Amino acid sequence: MLAALALILCTSCELPAAPITAVDAGSVDVELVLAVDVSSSMDEGEFALQRAGYVKALRHPDFITAVQSGVRGRIAVTYFEWAGSVLQDSIIPWQIIDSPESADDFADKLAQRPIVGSGGTSISNAVAFGADLLEQNGFRAEKKVIDISGDGPNNTGAPVEVARNNAVANGIVINGLPILIHPTETLEGIDRYYADCVTGGPGSFVLPVHVASEFVTAIRRKLVLEISGLTPGPGPAALKPVNLVKCMVGENYRLVYPKP
Repeated sequence: MLAALALILCTSCELPAAPITAVDAGSVDVELVLAVDVSSSMDEGEFALQRAGYVKALRHPDFITAVQSGVRGRIAVTYFEWAGSVLQDSIIPWQIIDSPESADDFADKLAQRPIVGSGGTSISNAVAFGADLLEQNGFRAEKKVIDISGDGPNNTGAPVEVARNNAVANGIVINGLPILIHPTETLEGIDRYYADCVTGGPGSFVLPVHVASEFVTAIRRKLVLEISGLTPGPGPAALKPVNLVKCMVGENYRLVYPKP
């Protein structure tokens, strides 16, 4: 725990890796689903920043150190992009990351994928798809995480609370990276929406991005937190809102102001 805490407090600390226990082929410290929003509410610049943030975070020494500091010294990761539905061509299959080389390999696969946006925003579909990936992957870990980023509320598919509650009931933690660079007209407080309606499970958290320059650091920090098992310290990133938001705000807005 002290080693993990040190990762959050500095960006260049060299920490001793925890002793790696004897493990079988399917045993990992964390099973991590990276679910990334590419809906039409985001522009090409945001797509590129978001993609670059994940690629750089996966290659960063802090991320590698967090992985190798675990009891088993390895995690399982998969990635997909979503909008109104999951973009099947965006899926990067499950892969073990246990070294700089394996992290680079996963990052290379991500960097080479074309960025394709799509219409609609179904956080519920993304959460349900991520939960299915976790159920069917064949790995074994004490911690299963869906890491979901986005800039707008759910506006199609099942209600997001239903998908969230189903996932949490199956032992999955959902963390959020709400993007507030260009707030959507549907809901400016997307960080509050993610806190109330999207995230859930023990130790879940919301880590918002307010300006483009925060992307790379925020994504790296989020990955380190998820691997280490810590949560953000006291501050805006960790606070739950006082006034609850309406979780059907996206669906209601779409009914009142349908797109032509």
